Amino acid sequence: MATYDFLFSSLGLTEWCAEGKSNAPMSMAELLNKSKGTEAEQSLWDVPFPSMDALNDSCAAFPQSRELTQGLEQGFLAIKDNLSVVLDPITQPLSWALDGTLYGILTTPWWIVIPILLAVVLFVTKSWKLVGFVAGSLCLLAFIDYYEYAMQTLAIILVCAFICVLLGVPIGIGMSRNDMMQRLTIPVLDMLQTLPPFVYLIPLIFLFSVTESKLYGIAIILYAIVPVIRMTNLGIRLVDPDVIEAANAFGMTSRQMLYKVQIPLALPNIMAGVNQTIMMSLAMVVIASLVSAPGLGVLVLQGIRNLELGVGLVAGLGIVILAVILDRVTKASLARINASQKQ
Repeated sequence: MATYDFLFSSLGLTEWCAEGKSNAPMSMAELLNKSKGTEAEQSLWDVPFPSMDALNDSCAAFPQSRELTQGLEQGFLAIKDNLSVVLDPITQPLSWALDGTLYGILTTPWWIVIPILLAVVLFVTKSWKLVGFVAGSLCLLAFIDYYEYAMQTLAIILVCAFICVLLGVPIGIGMSRNDMMQRLTIPVLDMLQTLPPFVYLIPLIFLFSVTESKLYGIAIILYAIVPVIRMTNLGIRLVDPDVIEAANAFGMTSRQMLYKVQIPLALPNIMAGVNQTIMMSLAMVVIASLVSAPGLGVLVLQGIRNLELGVGLVAGLGIVILAVILDRVTKASLARINASQKQ
């Protein structure tokens, strides 16, 4: 006798439960339990929680937890083709952007790529000291023959972070100007922020081919877009109400107030969100190497699979160097914005 037989008998579902009984012979575990009389000797201390599997022991027609997961899987597979028809045209530009950037940065000679990167760093930071640090770091990666892997990782981060900002800032602005949109968006952001990184890859593997770059691109964007949305929303909402009142007094329209008052004052918070988005993109690039994402993550994965300690450690060091470069550059640009606003 199972633990929850009384529940189904009291509800008058005995016949329904009997319809689901299997005619297969008992398993070895069931035979041993029956011979030992464990079911008869069950005490209150051993009463299981009324879970799906425990209720299935009392009523064979009641679904098991495995049936729930199988139902979800079958439901997803049933709509997969229709989803692919809709998502493929929408996401194809992402593949073009990733493939084009990777091709461009790898086919261009190093003596052109590195000076361009240093010029960009100088333009956004105005710091020769930081330019020297970036130059030394890139030369170190090139010296140990990790230049190509580092450039692949950097190209993926730049494309995905740019798309995160392109999509995230308008979403954050919309949240700051519409309380209903904020209430609807925050649960989605909470889910994206707490979902384990590996889980992002599971549905995408079924939707897209592993050879398509948009597979890992979408995973990186979904994982990294949250900070820039949150910080844009927060930054605009934290603008001093007195400044808003003064702008209204001067007769500014809603659009003028957004572009000339709210966004400039919220820019430090937005840049802080961009910094965190870039760091999260870098973290996801390593995990995305499991689904054919190129770059330093491939070497980390190789070190784990083949137990090559040196390869894994040096690749990890390269990731750290890239992380420090990106962090220092974004923070220096943020410091410039803060200094210009104080003046």
